[in-house]
Amino acid sequence: MKNFVEELRWRGMIQDIMPGTEEKLMEGPQAAYVGIDPTADSLHIGHLVSVMILKHFQNCGHKPYALVGGATGMIGDPSMKSAERNLLDEETLNHNVACIKTQLGRFLDFDSDAPNKAGLVNNYDWMKDYSFINFIRDIGKHITVNYMMAKDSVKKRLSRDSSEGMSFTEFSYQLMQGYDFYWLWKNKGCVLQLGGSDQWGNITTGAELIRRMDGGEAFALTCPLIRKADGTKFGKTEKGNIWLDAGRTSPYEFYQFWLNVADEDAERYIKIFTMLDRETIEGLIAAHQEDPGARKLQKVLAREVTVMCHGQEAYDNAVAASQLLFGNVSAEVFRSLDERTVREVFANVPSYGLTRTDFPCNILDLLAVKTDILPSKGEARKMVQGNGISLNKGKVTDIGYEVTESDIVNGNYLLAQKGKKNYFIINVNG
Repeated sequence: MKNFVEELRWRGMIQDIMPGTEEKLMEGPQAAYVGIDPTADSLHIGHLVSVMILKHFQNCGHKPYALVGGATGMIGDPSMKSAERNLLDEETLNHNVACIKTQLGRFLDFDSDAPNKAGLVNNYDWMKDYSFINFIRDIGKHITVNYMMAKDSVKKRLSRDSSEGMSFTEFSYQLMQGYDFYWLWKNKGCVLQLGGSDQWGNITTGAELIRRMDGGEAFALTCPLIRKADGTKFGKTEKGNIWLDAGRTSPYEFYQFWLNVADEDAERYIKIFTMLDRETIEGLIAAHQEDPGARKLQKVLAREVTVMCHGQEAYDNAVAASQLLFGNVSAEVFRSLDERTVREVFANVPSYGLTRTDFPCNILDLLAVKTDILPSKGEARKMVQGNGISLNKGKVTDIGYEVTESDIVNGNYLLAQKGKKNYFIINVNG
């Protein structure tokens, strides 16, 4: 067995850890879980930290559980939040849970015959028939209000100057999450709960509930909240959030995010968001420090995370898309890229609108009459004859070339290029 705690420690992925946790995990294979609040139908890179911890946990020989909070998601976690969340209806939550289950399968082994294959549970399954009276009688009596009020997440919320305060619904979240830990400890043998540092109060409440109810022993480990380059938290509500769902954040955007992180962040992120071993990462960091301009660290980081989250083909397409502006991409490769990616790459270039009735159209007319890419047909003729015009990444050298509907990519657009760096999108409608 590998030492899970040591693996996280060198990666900088431990914020708080309950005494005895490392020793317990070295006794033999154990079970642990991470809770995921299904307030959206996709995970984002803030969730990815906890998912990576579960991945390391499984890789070290232990059994990971992902708990999707179908019940607690109806309540809303107050931890470090300035306002109460909007409560979601059951239909929306069920949709979100189904989407998250699919995403988690990219990172964890749920299907093999290995004794430590991952498990997925939904706390709605054990909370849906638990009456309020039975819950406060069986569970509530073991945790005092004084204990709950002492948690930082509650104190910070109550100390804010707000006329709304904290509802009992939100206040009860801590007890419900604590019961999740107790249920998983009793029914699945989970001795450890993992999560972000903002969950420390909720996690330790669960461990305390296990001790008070059954005299059991349970442990807690949290990772730091990862910050963006501007110091803001990775979360669902901050501007510029990066989602794992390709429909929300395209693989190209996803790849670009990692490719463009700052040098100091890349050294941290490659430890946290990849499964590369210590020797490989230390070698990459050393090489990067010798030649930061090559951005080798960012390139490897972007490759590893994009392949892990979206697959090799999506990564290859993202690299090809990145080379549209700065590299030599063939016309064949250009046509293989999806329209959304192409439009993202060329979002800020000049654009024109034509209709299908404008085609067929002589290349000179396209450049100087139908559009003003060039000021005159004479200038267009010189550029074409001088090998300075490309259409859809293919050179056009014949001034008699007729642009037809077969040139229109995806039936929607043309990409014209003047010289090496001047691009134009020609949208074709109707």
